[in-house]
Amino acid sequence: MTAYTALDLQYIGGQWRDGTSTHHIQNINPFTQELIFSFQAASSVDVDSAYSAAERAFKQDAIKSIDLRLNVIKKLVEVIQQRREEIVQWLIDESGSTRLKANIEVDAALGIIQESLSFPEKMRTTKLESKDPSRKSFVLRKPLGVIAVISPWNFPFHLSMRSVVTAIACANSVVLKPASDTPVTGGTLLAKLFEEAGLPHGVLNVVAGSGREIGDYFVEHPVPKMISFTGSTEVGQQVGVKALGSSRLKRLALELGGNAPLVILDDADLDLAVELTVMGRFLHQGQICMSTNRVIVDESLHDAYVEKLVKRVKTIVVGNPNNDDTLIGPIINTSQVDKLKTMIQNAIQQDAILAYAGGIEGQLVGPHIFTHVDPQSDIALEESFGPLLPIIQARDEAHALELANSTRFGLSSAVCTSNLERGGDFAAQLDIGMTHINGISVADHANAPFGGERNSGLGRFNGEWIFEEFTRTHWQTFPV
Repeated sequence: MTAYTALDLQYIGGQWRDGTSTHHIQNINPFTQELIFSFQAASSVDVDSAYSAAERAFKQDAIKSIDLRLNVIKKLVEVIQQRREEIVQWLIDESGSTRLKANIEVDAALGIIQESLSFPEKMRTTKLESKDPSRKSFVLRKPLGVIAVISPWNFPFHLSMRSVVTAIACANSVVLKPASDTPVTGGTLLAKLFEEAGLPHGVLNVVAGSGREIGDYFVEHPVPKMISFTGSTEVGQQVGVKALGSSRLKRLALELGGNAPLVILDDADLDLAVELTVMGRFLHQGQICMSTNRVIVDESLHDAYVEKLVKRVKTIVVGNPNNDDTLIGPIINTSQVDKLKTMIQNAIQQDAILAYAGGIEGQLVGPHIFTHVDPQSDIALEESFGPLLPIIQARDEAHALELANSTRFGLSSAVCTSNLERGGDFAAQLDIGMTHINGISVADHANAPFGGERNSGLGRFNGEWIFEEFTRTHWQTFPV
């Protein structure tokens, strides 16, 4: 099978073309620092064209047919399975994914695509019990219209796909803006896959451009009925303000940052706790919103846990993401590396003890483990989005709960205990969207609600929950 070409172009109205901005996107391999390609970015003119194409496709009922949507989605699964290695290699080369993480990401995308196959049949009219005996009552389930999707660079393929395929399955059209660090795996690669799957022109459009140039315009534009954003809390808050402050109110689905705790209670299996820590924190270099951002461990287990953890972390392979045994690959860009360096220095200045330093070489940042961490210090309160791990001691279970909830975030969490009932009771008291007892904080099931509380976002993705987000109801009554 011939590999895709011309991935350095915008995809608008079924046509591949150069952007019209005077700026160029430099697509750089995070590990080798080699230039993959440079392509002309999208301008506001391209945004207008993309929204016009999407609006036209929606008004013309390009994917109104249930059979058409089902056929396209089924074909999409086949195409991804046939091109799996091509997609995996793009994730490694463009996003710095390790081979392990890239395969996990493709599987996650396939899961949400399979789940979306149930959505077209749910777009039905439901009869309600009428409170007026002289009238009949019905609820129609309808698409929203044009949905704008803004996706991040950390899981670009999956986090773009989960909104795009769901929107299309629900008979919406889409304009997708991928992150500038991952314009292919978060954008043009999806356009190629849907194109091969037979999606009608205009239903999916991709504009890759600088957030500084087109970000606000993309959100404030009058055409989209909804903004689906996945990214940092700071940017997500700005998106929310722009979307709600525009001349036409828009629906919002915001999946933002996290500060996931792994809580290790006093009856925990320490070997299990160590493995939950390693995979929950260091998978994809910690560049995951659900990643274990801090460990809260009962003081009675602290010393033994740290000893076991450091011993285990010394076995982690840091290096070439193409190698099967690599767990930690490159950080996405130099600005993120600089941020991590600053966080390390600040943690030390705030009296945390660096119990293990895995080193920094170019874009490779090894594990850094901190003990004696003040719960109010920067490294405990802020999302590092890297392989930095603060360990906080809890006096008892009540203190552990207090520490776990002491954050402005509330996305994911994990609890380690030998008593599952105790773990469930503890989890129920967390002001957090997702908790995994004796599992890692990084988990995403296509049929389970994915989302957070507080500054971790609004709304839920996956399964029936994202179906509700991407559709609308219309109540109608008729005389009997």
